[in-house]
Amino acid sequence: MQSLLYRLNLDPVLLTAILGLGLCGMLLLYSASGGNMDIVTRQGIRFGMALLLMMAVAMLPPPVLYQWTPFVFFSIALMLLVVLVVGSSGKGAQRWLDIGILRFQPSEMMKIAMPMMISFYFAERRLPPNFRDVVIALLLVLGPTTIIFLQPDLGTALLISTAGLTVIFLAGIRWRTIILTLLGAIAALPVLWHFMHEYQRRRVETFMNPESDPLGAGYHIIQSKIALGSGAIYGKGWLNGTQTQLDFLPEQTTDFIFAVFGEEFGLWGVLLLFALYLLIVLRGFYIAWNAQDTYARLLAASITMIFFTYFFVNVGMVSGLLPVVGVPLPLISYGGSSMVTIMVGFGILMAINSEKRLLSK
Repeated sequence: MQSLLYRLNLDPVLLTAILGLGLCGMLLLYSASGGNMDIVTRQGIRFGMALLLMMAVAMLPPPVLYQWTPFVFFSIALMLLVVLVVGSSGKGAQRWLDIGILRFQPSEMMKIAMPMMISFYFAERRLPPNFRDVVIALLLVLGPTTIIFLQPDLGTALLISTAGLTVIFLAGIRWRTIILTLLGAIAALPVLWHFMHEYQRRRVETFMNPESDPLGAGYHIIQSKIALGSGAIYGKGWLNGTQTQLDFLPEQTTDFIFAVFGEEFGLWGVLLLFALYLLIVLRGFYIAWNAQDTYARLLAASITMIFFTYFFVNVGMVSGLLPVVGVPLPLISYGGSSMVTIMVGFGILMAINSEKRLLSK
């Protein structure tokens, strides 16, 4: 079995953890949807297709990924511009590109293309980078992030900017540059607040004081914290979460599914779930540490950080520690777009790991 996995460039540790999270997600969806097997079946089909895509990406040699990186990045950036002009709308945002037979979000693909491009830029340059190289890298990050922010999609813009900034940080920039960048970001906050939409400002205000509007903007956070707290240490058991089964908890199959898990499985279940996520993160950094070149090393580490950011932001917003920005719990929340993005990232990690194994023979 292990030899078959190696021939397919699949990492046994990552694959086991991924399958574990996928199974956990479908069990939770069954409970969160009130026993709706249609949702579970659709999620299972999406998970299977994402696994196949991951396997296909894992077979690509990293040098091929490196060569195609600029084309992929600028093609997706062009699609983002097209979306801004003629994209189709939904839920108050213009994020989708409709080409008849397919409707998709280019911003999801940018979550992988961004770290690929910044890793490509630094791959042939002396590290740590000088000030000029950092500025150029920041401009590469700023362009797509601004377009996505204007759609508007604050959550995705933050994730993509984080992905790019992570690569810049991992490239070894000097502390003076980090401090200047942080001061610039703080100075830009009033400008960002001015351009934010009213509902985005309301999310930030609700984060500061959710009890100010308990039946409106603060309802999500209040009900989520009630669900998490009522799970106590051992939880109420699968299918027995009252906040879930009585429909008090909003968005319980998507953004707030972690609250469902906490209510049903309690603190011990949450710790086990965290351990599974931690295993993936540690394995990702192990692959990055053993990568063969700068491009692969930066890309592997940044993809791992993207996965961790998904997890950290979702758990933070569901727990009331971060504003609600619409970030799903990776591999567990219902939906296909983020799952495909994450699985493509895992495929790249496995491709990088397999290159190391082949060269060591």
